[in-house]
Amino acid sequence: MSSLKEIIGKFKNKNILVIGDIILDQHVKGSVSRISPEAPVPVVLQEGHPSYAPGGAANVANNLRTLGAQVALVGRVGADAESGILLSELRKKKISTRAVFTDESVPTILKTRIVAHQQQVVRLDREKILPVSGQKVYKKILSFIHNNINVFDAVIISDYGKGMINAPLLEEVCCLAKAKKKIITVDPKDDHFGYYREVTAITPNKKETENAIRNLLITQPDWRDLSLNTDRLSNLDDVAKAGEQLIKYLRLESLVITLGENGMCLFEHGKKAVHIHTRAKEVFDVTGAGDTVISVFTLSLSAGASKLQSADLANYAAGVVVGKMGTATVTREELLHAIHEEKTEHT
Repeated sequence: MSSLKEIIGKFKNKNILVIGDIILDQHVKGSVSRISPEAPVPVVLQEGHPSYAPGGAANVANNLRTLGAQVALVGRVGADAESGILLSELRKKKISTRAVFTDESVPTILKTRIVAHQQQVVRLDREKILPVSGQKVYKKILSFIHNNINVFDAVIISDYGKGMINAPLLEEVCCLAKAKKKIITVDPKDDHFGYYREVTAITPNKKETENAIRNLLITQPDWRDLSLNTDRLSNLDDVAKAGEQLIKYLRLESLVITLGENGMCLFEHGKKAVHIHTRAKEVFDVTGAGDTVISVFTLSLSAGASKLQSADLANYAAGVVVGKMGTATVTREELLHAIHEEKTEHT
């Protein structure tokens, strides 16, 4: 079995397809010295110009590219100024945008975070949630995937629930990817869990898992027949029970439930659950940590790692990005340093 270092060394030879909701993250920095006389809210004095970063599925693609992989991003943007900013940011990072299509029925999704004194004061979201099914954009997306699936080592579905990922699209993509024996991983939206049957892995966080169980208990009669009858994951035993039922019900190869400061749990079909302790030294910002987890987990699988090795590497990577402010990524050098640092501490 390859070492973690050898696996990381293979990242640069991989080509990953990312399909999902593309978001532009805008960060506005400032300072607060007074409360508004108009309402009991802080007045933020802006400092400098806003900064921009790829978010959502685009952040998954950015994580993969930072780790050395080749990436094609599939999704939609609006016919607006923000789309130009986002496409420019992606091209700067050498992320292929040939399958990012303009959809005039929706704006480019924009998340504006206003930060003062290292603290997020407010987040303003601009979006219009419309499914792509039946549209010209939908046909273009399917055409691109059909024509190019052979060149990719894995497919990542980045589902933020903004309309890009729906049951018909996912069914067609998964059928095609399975026929070509491609790895398929999903960063899930909690009310879409029923879409993700028989994929290689899904990577929900604890809250998403609880919400998904709540939704399944309400909407799926066969789920209610299982022994799990609560949506509260109060301890690791609850997480283990939920994971075992989800992997069985959705017929998954594997499942990674991220648990914040408690690390993550890996479930594999037919195997006992494994709890991996967090490796974060300091936590400044968890924005985009889930994007990093699925990026590193999938890239590791495509490089020949076992699911346990892949989860382990994803856990190291998450420990690095939560120590950074804003929508962050991890480099191969940072990942290698984190592994080396921990091994040194335990010798």
